[in-house]
Amino acid sequence: MDLKPTFGIGDESSALTVRHEFWPVEEINPKNAKFPCCLVWTPLPVVSWLAPFIGHVGICKEDGSIIDFSGSNLLNVDDFAYGSVARYIQLDREKCCFPPNLAAHTCKHRYSHTQYGSTMTWDDAIQSSVRQFEHKSYNLFTCNCHSFVANCLNRLCYDDSLSWNMINVAALLLFKGQWVDTLSVVRSFFPVILMLCLGVSVVGWPFLIGLISFSVLLMCWFVLGTYYVKSLFEC
Repeated sequence: MDLKPTFGIGDESSALTVRHEFWPVEEINPKNAKFPCCLVWTPLPVVSWLAPFIGHVGICKEDGSIIDFSGSNLLNVDDFAYGSVARYIQLDREKCCFPPNLAAHTCKHRYSHTQYGSTMTWDDAIQSSVRQFEHKSYNLFTCNCHSFVANCLNRLCYDDSLSWNMINVAALLLFKGQWVDTLSVVRSFFPVILMLCLGVSVVGWPFLIGLISFSVLLMCWFVLGTYYVKSLFEC
């Protein structure tokens, strides 16, 4: 009698779990504002005109809907604050850690990741962060949209890291993100160039020096609070 190999219930369940976690996502569709498993960015009115590296960010679920933290106790679902997406980067779910138990961690931060709040799917991580931030007070300088996205990435232990923060989230979008279209580039930089030209023509070069000083002070504030005085940015 031929013996056929059999699979245990645990093996079958594990296989189904893997297929569910990495089920193919839809194509990115900027026209319908669908960016599956992406980080997205758009310029902030006035603030981005003075400091172009600052903007509003959000993270997208597997179905492409955008979740963003835009005010105290306020998280938008599929209604991105401050305009349509201008820049985005799609993340790789294979770089996340989705452990069903402590022994199944694929990251090097097994215990720390569990204490932080590990989850079993991409959407579960976002939902856990939503539950935390729906009770948070928004502050542009200490607890903002970047804080929310960083919290999501830490729950995912994305790229084997639990050190996501405002700075590296912004840097990821700035250096590795891509523009949605040419209009997005114009919408992001035209107000900056216009303000710069008007300021220099009316006030002169002191305006440019003041603008650069403002940007440098902002960068110093975020770097200082993120890496040296972390109690300032507890969120």
